[in-house]
Amino acid sequence: MTVQASNLESEHLPDPTGAPEGDLSKVAGQSPTRLAIGRFRKDRLSMISFAVVCSYMLAAIAAPFLVKFGVLDPFSFNNDLIDPNTGGLPIGRFGGISWDHPLGVEPGTGRDLLSRIWYGITFSLIIALSATAIAIVLGTVLGIVAGFSGGWLDSLIGRGIDLTLSFPQTLMLLALSSLAIEFITDDLHIPAGDVANAFYVIVVLGLFGWPGIARLMRGQVLSVREREFVDAALLIGAPKRRIYFKEILPNLWAPLLVTFTLTMPIYVSAEAALSYLNVGIKPPTPTLGNVLRSSILYSSADFLFFFAPAFLIMVIVVSFNLLGDGIRDALDPKAAR
Repeated sequence: MTVQASNLESEHLPDPTGAPEGDLSKVAGQSPTRLAIGRFRKDRLSMISFAVVCSYMLAAIAAPFLVKFGVLDPFSFNNDLIDPNTGGLPIGRFGGISWDHPLGVEPGTGRDLLSRIWYGITFSLIIALSATAIAIVLGTVLGIVAGFSGGWLDSLIGRGIDLTLSFPQTLMLLALSSLAIEFITDDLHIPAGDVANAFYVIVVLGLFGWPGIARLMRGQVLSVREREFVDAALLIGAPKRRIYFKEILPNLWAPLLVTFTLTMPIYVSAEAALSYLNVGIKPPTPTLGNVLRSSILYSSADFLFFFAPAFLIMVIVVSFNLLGDGIRDALDPKAAR
């Protein structure tokens, strides 16, 4: 009687999975990736940051096409929209805002401010994305080699990291700017001007950005190399290249993804800072950095000209950082929220 009663009670207990009766076929296990995506989608702040970052990427991709088809015009001067009696300030209130110029015009030149900021997003993204890619590739490869090999090779890479971190990056950029660009144009035969300047900034940022990533990857590899699949690959005589890139690297995608989202905003800010120091792409080609640098001279007379690029850089940097935090929390549910 006791067994029958317990069976009857169990029939009326609710299903712990939450599925309705007779619908147990819909209950299925989820992979860690799907669980992480589910946790990420529940974080409203991370989803907003993801939408902002996607909008930033799409705007950067669309800008060259909009310029080509005449929708954006970042280079044409509009002298009739500025007042020479006030030092070239825009005519009208709020920097000359109108239907044709939603953010007003640039003081001194009359160029459309929205077009210059929008087109500048493209060049800022190219610099930040390229420098991030160089830093991540170098840091990941050297971190894997150091963490898996150990011994003298690990020590050699470690001393290289310490040596790189000891150099003052900003001073090196400023001191070597003219010599490096001359080498880039004369010996590497890269076109002078914007291409050479952008190439120089990308290479220097990438070469100085890998040490922190290498240390992070080395720490991850020290744990991964003790796993069974690595031992199995060693037992069958797999070459080190296969172990590095087929066995270990796929298990590092989570920290690499977080590192990417946290490194990108650093280089967006770095491009703006270097433009302020007159290193990088020069006007009239716009970037967020050199537009902001030009606006400093008019920060009090035309506040919108200064506020618009500064606010956009702030939004991009904060969105990337929040996105990185959200991805990290989604991939590591044990982390404190």
